[in-house]
Amino acid sequence: MKRLLGVALGILTAIGGFVDIGDLVTNAVVGSRFGLSLAWVVGVGVVGICLFANMSGRVAAVSGRATFEVIRERLGPRAGLANLSASFFINLMTVTAEIGGVALALQLASSVHYLLWIPVAAAAVWLVIWRVKFKIMENVTGLLGLTLIVFAVALFLLKPDWMVLAGQAFSPSVPGEETVSAYWYYAIALFGAAMTPYEVFFFSSGAVEEGWSIKDLVQSRINVLVGFPLGGFLSIAIAACAAVVLLPAGIEVTSLSQVVLPVAEGAGKVGLAFVLVGLVAATFGAALETTLSSGYTLAQFFGWSWGKFRRPAQAARFHLAMIICLLVGIAVLATGVDPILVTEYSVVFSAIALPLTYLPILIVANDPQYMHEHVNGRVVNALAMVYLVIILCASLAAIPLMILTGAGS
Repeated sequence: MKRLLGVALGILTAIGGFVDIGDLVTNAVVGSRFGLSLAWVVGVGVVGICLFANMSGRVAAVSGRATFEVIRERLGPRAGLANLSASFFINLMTVTAEIGGVALALQLASSVHYLLWIPVAAAAVWLVIWRVKFKIMENVTGLLGLTLIVFAVALFLLKPDWMVLAGQAFSPSVPGEETVSAYWYYAIALFGAAMTPYEVFFFSSGAVEEGWSIKDLVQSRINVLVGFPLGGFLSIAIAACAAVVLLPAGIEVTSLSQVVLPVAEGAGKVGLAFVLVGLVAATFGAALETTLSSGYTLAQFFGWSWGKFRRPAQAARFHLAMIICLLVGIAVLATGVDPILVTEYSVVFSAIALPLTYLPILIVANDPQYMHEHVNGRVVNALAMVYLVIILCASLAAIPLMILTGAGS
């Protein structure tokens, strides 16, 4: 029974933890401009993150090493440093976006300007990292994030033409007022939002924090293969709500209030209350994960003592790195830069940097020196190679499309 409850809880937290500010904004933007014609990208991204997280979790459980420990050891310090630099930069952008997301969500709930909430949000993130146990932190934010299921409820209450939505999803095409280049730019953005590298850093490091071993592989696989797809369903519900309410009205998403507008229209004040709780929980949970991931990547690469279970005095550089990242995020947001804009750029740059962490994990997952008999099977490897090609194509096309489309504008 205890094992069954562990699986159930893991699935729920995977669903609630899948959607962060990047998924919220990107899916709403895409829905308001392209309807559900890019829903297929969410499916591709979900399969990809399941594959990536499963390999990373298996590497951590079998080898006892987290992502950047393995990257430095397997690729050497020079190649590993290039990976670290790019991945850390993207992670820092994501930390900034998530802190901004928490502040925007609190602004919606309180009508207090988001700039006043930024230092409060950052301080709360550090306090939770410092004082709250890892499992409690992960489960509480993930379960509260489940309230975002109200997007699916609101979609049902809006009574859309389901055949039109199905036609958009299963017969995708570029809307007449949009360009092909913009369509593919947002396809890469959606892909990056689904396969954000910090999710894997956090997942593999969390496996080490919780002392995973080979006996935990089955539960981990179930959590990933069930939780992430259901989280992807939630992402499509967000896009569908925008497609039903915002697209016909010609409203393009530029603020978080526009993201929740369809819920307010479909589910009223009760739905709005639920979505506000979900927004705060999802963005705050992602802020915790990205901040921890910043400390994880640096500490693992440089061989510092690390781990949330270690007090600041026992892992001073690990905790100091996280504090500095939070301060950098506060400083960037204090300039008045739009957190939504930071979010949009962060998901695209996530797609650009993705090969730097995906390829080393794929190499190690096939290395019997690390994995022994738990190396990738033939089917997993075939799928992994397909995704390597997809990831490389998305990474190479992102910058040219960003320039060509003016970042999708």
